[in-house]
Amino acid sequence: MTDKRIALVTGANKGIGLGIARELGRQCVSVLLGCRNTAQGKAEAERICQDGGEARVLALDVTDARSIDAAVAEVGRDFGRLDILVNNAGVARETANPSEYKLEDIRYVFDTNFFGLIAVTQAFLPLIRKSKTGCIVNVTSDMGSMTRNTDPAHPYSGLTVLAYTASKVAANVASLMFARELKDSGIKVNAVNPGYTATEMNQFRGAQPIEEGVIAPVRYALIGPDGPTGGFFDKDGPLPW
Repeated sequence: MTDKRIALVTGANKGIGLGIARELGRQCVSVLLGCRNTAQGKAEAERICQDGGEARVLALDVTDARSIDAAVAEVGRDFGRLDILVNNAGVARETANPSEYKLEDIRYVFDTNFFGLIAVTQAFLPLIRKSKTGCIVNVTSDMGSMTRNTDPAHPYSGLTVLAYTASKVAANVASLMFARELKDSGIKVNAVNPGYTATEMNQFRGAQPIEEGVIAPVRYALIGPDGPTGGFFDKDGPLPW
């Protein structure tokens, strides 16, 4: 057991997820790096510990029910609670225009970005309820903003990125619905956009470094009891749905 807050970050072996895990470690949070690639995750957890943080790897595939159940059992056995859940795991597969898009490619994206988010949240919620400061951060995107997608003046209005955009719209809706359900429990649930960050997912074409991309997710992971819930934010504040 630890007196520190315990955070699970999914998809934490690289990119924004790893950046979030590193920064939470610097903020005196005990971090569980949820990873499919546990060898890489273990190496990154060791680096966080070498930098003075507290971290360990947690085998977790958000698309595999048995993997999720095993991860819940491990966290329950070793800690008895979970204070912060950061649903960061995400994928993209944009191979065609919407009229030509293969359904299996759409399902592939939704399995992680939407169904995985819901499955992990549902599975870990009993442990989050045991926390005095329960918090859920869903890392989404402003590409999931229907307001921006339908604004002719916004760059997204011309994009036809079907699967990823739709999955992030769905993740935003899930964030809002969980927040409504949990509003009287004290558990905070927010959708957070890190911004267009240079990662492997976008071939490192993002406009900002990882250090900037983690600002908003970490901020809303560490909010106190007076913090917002049921919102959609980036590092500059609220975003339009």
